[in-house]
Amino acid sequence: MPELPEVEVVRAGLERHVVGARIRAVEVLHERPVRRDPRGAAGFAAALTGRTLVAARRRGKYLWLPLDDGDAVLAHLGMSGQLLVQPPQAPAERHLRVRFVLDGAAEGRELRFVDQRMFGGLAISPGGAELPGEIAHIARDPLDPLFDDDAFAARVRRRTSGIKRQLLDQTLISGVGNIYADEALWRARLHGERPGDRLTRGQVLELLGHARDVMTDALAQGGTSFDALYVNVNGESGYFDRSLHAYGQADRPCDRCSTPIRRVAFMNRSSYFCPACQPPPRARRRTAAPRPASRG
Repeated sequence: MPELPEVEVVRAGLERHVVGARIRAVEVLHERPVRRDPRGAAGFAAALTGRTLVAARRRGKYLWLPLDDGDAVLAHLGMSGQLLVQPPQAPAERHLRVRFVLDGAAEGRELRFVDQRMFGGLAISPGGAELPGEIAHIARDPLDPLFDDDAFAARVRRRTSGIKRQLLDQTLISGVGNIYADEALWRARLHGERPGDRLTRGQVLELLGHARDVMTDALAQGGTSFDALYVNVNGESGYFDRSLHAYGQADRPCDRCSTPIRRVAFMNRSSYFCPACQPPPRARRRTAAPRPASRG
């Protein structure tokens, strides 16, 4: 699933190519991607026709395009969603689901939502230009200048759950997915099962810094592409996968110590770590139950 760097690459592309454009027509080729919009496919298309795209914004893994009437088009790419900017004469993609015909700043272009697995989707968020209410519960991400490092560290250290599970909690910190969690933990030399309440404030802040660094590095390389399902708005893949140290590197030597990287099951997916550089936490000691007082 695309994570913060991949979604930010798409957002930046939309900002360059479609902001200022007027939507002349909308064609919904499959109803599933607009299933969350109560208007249905026809109502979704009618409500957007004639509107102008005034910005491109993101929170975590969600994108939205504010409209000139104060509403917004809210988008989530899911596992395989793509937002592509194409000339009208370009052949329709095999998994093309929604087509926006654009005028004005993007005259002669189309914005296309392509989704092979159809876990992603589009919806109109009423009054959602500044922040769609549907995602108001999602925390800010580490690249957001208003992200509160101290509050994040304090919340992590109050929890007994493993630090990787906390990194994936989008109500605590958004945009970090499986790939960048594993990479940040590798850089910080922390095992993902290390409980939050057994980390120092300094360790949490160091890990947060590594998360920022790894996502900034990935952003500079266009994100991480393992297949053709993630591409930017021009259809180009990112190449940060060549720089990964932990994620997807099972049985390969660790770039620090040469110990083979290990893969384990985690939350219906996988975790990758170096067993030497990132030793698993020790089990908590059980407190012995007090003995009953003797009666004699």
